[in-house]
Amino acid sequence: MTRIIAGRAGGTSLDVPDRGTRPTSDRVRESLFGALESADALRGTRVIDLYAGSGALGLEAASRGAASVDLVERGAPAAAVVQRNAARVQKALGREAAIRVHRASVATYLARAAGPYDLAFLDPPYDLSDADLSSALAALRPLLSDEALVVVERARRSPAPDWHAAGLEGVRDRAYGDTTMWWGQPRPESQSR
Repeated sequence: MTRIIAGRAGGTSLDVPDRGTRPTSDRVRESLFGALESADALRGTRVIDLYAGSGALGLEAASRGAASVDLVERGAPAAAVVQRNAARVQKALGREAAIRVHRASVATYLARAAGPYDLAFLDPPYDLSDADLSSALAALRPLLSDEALVVVERARRSPAPDWHAAGLEGVRDRAYGDTTMWWGQPRPESQSR
C-alpha cells in the first residue's frame, strides 16, 4: 500500500494506477523528503510534480508544508487516480495547501504554466527518451525560482540528466536499489551562456 508518510496528511492511503506507472517506494520517498526537509526546501514552497503517476511525490510535499502543488499527468486513468488522491490529501489538509491536478502532457502544460516553482519533481516513465527529458527540463527552467530544486527520478541504468543543456546544474545524486534520484538547480544567468 502506498501512503503519505509524514506531515498533516500522514498515513493517508494513496491509490496507484493499474499500469503505466511505477510509484516511488515509501523508503525512497522517506529518504528524499528527509533530505528536502533538512535543506528547508518544503515549507511554503510552490511545487510541480511532472509525470505525476499516483501523485505521491507532490502530495507528500503538500502534507509537509508546501503552499501549492501542481500535479501533471497525461494518461486519463492515472489522472483520475491522481485526482482521487489529491482530494483525500486536500481533505486532510483543509485550506492549508492548494492542490491542482492537470490532465495534460508535460510539454503542453509547461508551455502555458505560470511559475515560479520552488521545487520540481520529474519521475518520467522508464521509456521516456533522454532527449524528451532534456526538452522537459529546458521548458521547466524559465518557470523556476532562482533557488529552486529539481529532482529527477529514473532507473539506475539511465544516464544523468543533461543539466547543462537546460540551464541547470547537478548538485547531488543518490541511488536506491534500481532507482537514482538526481538533484539539480538553476545555474546563475552569468553561467548559463
